[in-house]
Amino acid sequence: MTEGAPPDETDVEAADDGSTGHQSDEPAAAGDGADDATTDSGPADSATEQTAPAEPASETAVSEASDIPSDVQKYDRFKKIEGGTYDRANDFLRDRTYITAREWAIARLCADFRTETGVEMTKIGENLPELVPFMTDTYTPQAVNQARAAFEDKVRKAGATFLYGAMCDFFTAEDLDDVMYEATEVAKFLLEVEGVDLAVEDEMEAEDRISSVMREVREQSAALRHDEVCCPECGNEFEVDE
Repeated sequence: MTEGAPPDETDVEAADDGSTGHQSDEPAAAGDGADDATTDSGPADSATEQTAPAEPASETAVSEASDIPSDVQKYDRFKKIEGGTYDRANDFLRDRTYITAREWAIARLCADFRTETGVEMTKIGENLPELVPFMTDTYTPQAVNQARAAFEDKVRKAGATFLYGAMCDFFTAEDLDDVMYEATEVAKFLLEVEGVDLAVEDEMEAEDRISSVMREVREQSAALRHDEVCCPECGNEFEVDE
């Protein structure tokens, strides 16, 4: 797929010619039309009639930078993959999650650019290459919303799949701990790539809390699957409502 292409293009499409949004680097000729304008003029007149100098490149760059909103200029997520490509990020995510690099980036931006009235989708789409290094194209608000909706849908389905696996007795307690450990490591890595600083103590506390919650889920699901007040697997007793 085209690096950072809008979501209406699939991941298997060939890259386009990259001509969209690019302008010719050749400056306009400075003296076009000068001869016609000075045909009847004497030497003194022709010497004074000169074309205005071209605007310096530095001033043009400053002008373009001033068009970028201040909060976009200050945004410092994804700096750890400044030289990364869309395909590389996408391959990593495809191997470990259900989401694409596009959906990951858009989800992060939607969380960071949320106001009281909603997500600033126009700002995200128009400044996408400035916000995320591996996204090379701008998006319409509709394209941003589509990627956001795809992310949410995949998270909901993955959550239901995981919870069923935890509740249906498919995994042992040890297996479930392994699943949670692997999922936690991938999630932490993505957060670190985004620029989130995770203290070791906070990581350990989060892992302990997650493990505790999953053990509780497994025990309560065992109570749901059995009519006995004592789980035949772990021996724990449960209060069964009439």
